[in-house]
Amino acid sequence: MRFFRRSLTGLFLLAVTVAVLALAGQMLRSAIEERMARETRSMPSRERVFAVNAVTITPEEVVPMLEAFGEVRSRRALEIRVQTGGRVIELADGFEEGGRVEAGQMLLRVDPTDLEDALALARTDLAEAEAERADAKAALEIARDDLDSAERQAALREQALARQRDLADRGVVTEATVEAAALQAATAGQAVLSKRSALANAGARVAQAENTLARRKIALDEAARRLAETEITAAYSGVLSGVSVAEGRVVTANEQIATLIDPDALEVSFRVSTAQYARLIDEAGSLMKSDVTARLDVSGVDLIAEGRIDRESAEVGAGLTGRLLFARLDGARGFRPGDFVTVAVREPKLTGVAVLPATAVDAAGTVLVIGEGERLEVAPVEILRRQGDNVLVRAPDLHGRAVVAERSPVLGAGIRVRILKRGPDEAGAAAPPAEPEMIALDDDRRARLIAFVESNQSMPADAKERILTQLRAPEVPAETIERLERRMGG
Repeated sequence: MRFFRRSLTGLFLLAVTVAVLALAGQMLRSAIEERMARETRSMPSRERVFAVNAVTITPEEVVPMLEAFGEVRSRRALEIRVQTGGRVIELADGFEEGGRVEAGQMLLRVDPTDLEDALALARTDLAEAEAERADAKAALEIARDDLDSAERQAALREQALARQRDLADRGVVTEATVEAAALQAATAGQAVLSKRSALANAGARVAQAENTLARRKIALDEAARRLAETEITAAYSGVLSGVSVAEGRVVTANEQIATLIDPDALEVSFRVSTAQYARLIDEAGSLMKSDVTARLDVSGVDLIAEGRIDRESAEVGAGLTGRLLFARLDGARGFRPGDFVTVAVREPKLTGVAVLPATAVDAAGTVLVIGEGERLEVAPVEILRRQGDNVLVRAPDLHGRAVVAERSPVLGAGIRVRILKRGPDEAGAAAPPAEPEMIALDDDRRARLIAFVESNQSMPADAKERILTQLRAPEVPAETIERLERRMGG
């Protein structure tokens, strides 16, 4: 009985416990559902401010630079050809690829034996012609003397005939005597005609001898000229290219054996678009003689030559566009014909323009201006030129205003910004150029760079000496080191 009572008490307590737990769970569930169903209160949001770099629009005078690629060529390039065929018996020292020769220097001599014999024969023929002319002149003088003698005899016969006729009129002589005198006078006249004919023949012989002598002189001059053509000399000082002959080789007439190039008379040819060409002509439509700068990157050092535009090509060319221009180079040391260079042409000066980074202007030609409260405004500008990473614009309404230097998709009108860095200062003056970074080299690295420069055969002597001077200094420009090690493969 006691056991039964205790069992009922335990079951009652268990039931009460389960009921309490169920009630607690229901209360927890209700609280969670009420919390989740309750409206969430929004926290006040704060405006986002973007950090930007800015640049001030400052009007100034700018000389635009037109960049193009061109090829260096020589204004004087002479093909050296053999005028007389034969065997080469002599070559000048330095008659080789890249050899330098001076004006008037003998370059090559062909075997002149046959032409020397021809010259000797021409001299002999000339001597014979001179002797023939002298003989003809002597015969002409004799013919003149014979004619004079015959004319005197004819005059005497006429006088004798006149006396005989006078005597016959007085009855002293007979008619037969007069007839005999007349016959002698006629014979003397016939002799005069014969002598005149001989004189004419002698004159013709002299003229023929003169013509023969002239032909012999021409033949002698031609033989001498052909003999002189066996020796080829340099028309001007220059460098040889394309040499294709050696001593002992048999060459033919008009065969090209080399090309003589004047390395001091260089020019650069480059092609520009029609729009760029239109900016290089004046109001009269003539091409302006603008200054140009040719730049060639050689083993870590830029070779630079200044010049001026000289002329333009007469035609565009099949399948091409734009205009082909030529500029003469002054003092182009280290340049060689065939070099591929970068050409910078100075265009006419522009006034009242501003230089902005290319990232500040979008494709529609607008910029983001920082206005009141440092909020952005969209403003249009007139794009005049694009110069590498910069753009030249004209915006008279925005002078002195600050614009965003680097645009991004998140920036637009009405957005508030914070200026991190300003390009030119408020007065519009550009910041001074930064000093080149200098690096102190250790001995091993310095030695490797010096050895590389000294072993480079393609580098001009003046450029090599300039680089070696920099490398031997305590500190070396970082740009020079980077370019040299890039070429070394380090």
